[in-house]
Order: sequence, then structure tokens, then C-alpha cells
Amino acid sequence: MPTTGAPTWPKTFRSTIAALLLAVPAAMLPQHAAMARQQDAATLAVTHKSPFNCGKTFYANNWTPNHSPSGSIDWQTYGGDAINGETVRATAAGTATFRNAGSKSYGQWVEIRHSDGSRTIYAHLSTMVRAAGGSMSVGQGTVIGTVGSTGGSSAPHLHYEQRTPSGAMDTSPTVNGVTVSLGQKKAVKSTNSCGGSGGTGDSGSGGNRYTPAGVCGSGYAVIDSAALTGGRTYLLYNKGNGSNCVVTLKSTKLGSASPVSAFLEPKGASRATDSGNFSYYAGPVKRSAPGKCVKWGGSIGSSSYTSSFEHCG
Repeated sequence: MPTTGAPTWPKTFRSTIAALLLAVPAAMLPQHAAMARQQDAATLAVTHKSPFNCGKTFYANNWTPNHSPSGSIDWQTYGGDAINGETVRATAAGTATFRNAGSKSYGQWVEIRHSDGSRTIYAHLSTMVRAAGGSMSVGQGTVIGTVGSTGGSSAPHLHYEQRTPSGAMDTSPTVNGVTVSLGQKKAVKSTNSCGGSGGTGDSGSGGNRYTPAGVCGSGYAVIDSAALTGGRTYLLYNKGNGSNCVVTLKSTKLGSASPVSAFLEPKGASRATDSGNFSYYAGPVKRSAPGKCVKWGGSIGSSSYTSSFEHCG
């Protein structure tokens, strides 16, 4: 009677089967990698604007080879628009974290994590609106610093990266609808904070006809802001005289008087406040504070914001 059980295959046949089983997963690896990249790209849902003031034009240089990391953008001077000292704005909304690598690498830099999990990086900054280690929520157009040449930079420029949710570099980033692929250098005109964008920059809040800089006056520029229900409160600074200014702009009930306030408190000094029923804004509240930390904020109705002592110097 024959013995029953598992069949016995010839040795050469067994070897062939084993090789095929090993080859199938190996052949599938590139397909899996491609699918992962496609899924990564598919999750991107954020549209980016130029990281500069409305109307400013700068070169976006995605140069290669020997640019590290490959695919990053160097924003550089274009025509009469000089890059050094230029205001840097968030290209999309998210949570900004402020860092300092000292005299190497990125120097002073900011990373913003966006709602779709992607990130943008802004490096070699001369100044930042928060101290290293700090963080803040930003809207598209919120000021985060100024262009410089800190860290491993040899000349003033803004190093800029767009990274996917997995952390991979987008080597063909798009800003203001312009895609800049590897090896390309394109002039890009900013539409960031040109107004009507919900008051995330310094162009006013919603449909408010007033702007923070217009209320505070000549020489003042927005260095920070915070969202309120029904508007936004702004902190501005005048490099020429060392003074800060706070103004709170409404984005709802415009033209109708309602409770609004703005305040500014240099460390070690008394707080100055402007509050009442206003149609468009509260402020300007100005205080001289060279070399001092300031606490600032405001309110619209029951919605309020109060900062810690910050922006020292």
C-alpha cells in the first residue's frame, strides 16, 4: 500500500518555486514606492503664496547641482527689489515653530506645519517674531521674520522648502501658481496679503477699509498678529524710533459701533489701553520700548488675546 502524505517535488522544481517567491516581493517594491509617492502627493491640499509682501517680485532659484537639500528654493534679489531685510510671511496657514542653529546650517529658521501634514521651511533669517523654541498659529501672510544671512549662508537670501507629509522634499514647489522645477530660476510676483484674505497679514481684516500700518502711521510694520472672533489684533514696530504700536481691526459689524480694545505694556512700565465701542478698530496704542519685552493684545466683544512678554529688543 503506497504511503500517503505531502508530495515530494524534485529538487530543481523546489529551487525554482523558492526563487519565484523571492522575486515577486522584490518586483513589487518599486510599485509600492511609486504608490506611496502618489498617495503622499494626493494628500497635499494647501496652496502656497510667495513668502513676501504683496506686489514684491523676487527670483525663485531652484538651482542644481550642489544645492542642499536638492529641490529647495533660494529666493534672491530681482531688479529693484532687494532681498536683504525683506519681510518674510507664511506661504500658507499652520503652526510655526521657531529655531536657531547658530552660525551653521539654517541659522535662524522657521518651520510651519500645515493642515494637510506638509511643512514649509524658511531659513537664514535675520530676525524672527518669536524667540527660538517658541511657536504660534499663523495664517497665510502672517509675518514670521525678515531675510538675512545667518547660519551657513554666504549672502543674504531666503532658503525655502516645501516638504510632503512623509517629509520628502517637493523638488518642484509651486508658489503663487508658478511651479519652479529643478534647474529653473523664475521671477515670482507676490500676491500674499494683498487684502481680502481674512486679515492674516498687514492689509486689513476682512473687508475693513483700514490697515494696521495705516492706523499706526508711517514707519510701522506688522511683526505679529493674533486672530479674534470678528477680527484680528496686530503688533507693529517702528525701527526708526524704537516704538511699538497695537491696533485691533474688526472684520464683522463694520460701520456699526461695538466693543473693541487694544493694549500695549512694555516690561516694567504701565499698560496703555484703548477700549470702547468702535466702528472699525481700536488703537493705535503706541509705546516706546527699545530693548524691552512687550505684552500686547486686544479684544472684540468677548473674544480676547493677551500675549506673554515677548519681542524683546
